[in-house]
Amino acid sequence: MRQTGILAELMRAFRCLPGVGPKTAQRMTFHLLQRDREGARQLAETLRQALENIRHCRQCRTLTEGEICEICASQRRDRSVLCVVETPAEVHAIDQATGYQGIFFVLNGRLSPLDGIGPNELRLDLLEQRLQSGEIGEIILATNTTVEGEATAHYIHEMALRHRITATRLAYGMPLGGELEYVDGATLSHAFHGRKAL
Repeated sequence: MRQTGILAELMRAFRCLPGVGPKTAQRMTFHLLQRDREGARQLAETLRQALENIRHCRQCRTLTEGEICEICASQRRDRSVLCVVETPAEVHAIDQATGYQGIFFVLNGRLSPLDGIGPNELRLDLLEQRLQSGEIGEIILATNTTVEGEATAHYIHEMALRHRITATRLAYGMPLGGELEYVDGATLSHAFHGRKAL
């Protein structure tokens, strides 16, 4: 039987989430309506509040409730080191896992001319202003290793060169615990060419 009405609409709404197909959306819908209506109310209210109150940080463009995020507002951060990432999720990942104490700039995408995403859409003019300020001594390019991510890193590297700022790229290589025979060729090539002395 094909679902219609609000029930079907709710299932379609869940499908906007990454990795959620029809079956998962159906399970989520029935779980919330049959077993956890209070959880559903809390989810709806929290989502409403997030949509009304979360915006982009004026300085780094990550997601925040205030005008400036906690990282940009912190006096303990090294403002001479700027890490450029594609998404706010990557700010969170790097901040949680690495002990990095510099600041960030979030592109909220990557250069992709075929999709109509150029420097203006990524607001690279804001990044250029940060580089012109004279405060930045090193820029860490932490874009993904896709074709678009590499093109974006190259573009920003050229910007850094114009301002005589050191640009570094995250190292590529072998996953911890990985075995050579199972590593893809591109990763193995990057790891081999990026080797360093022990």
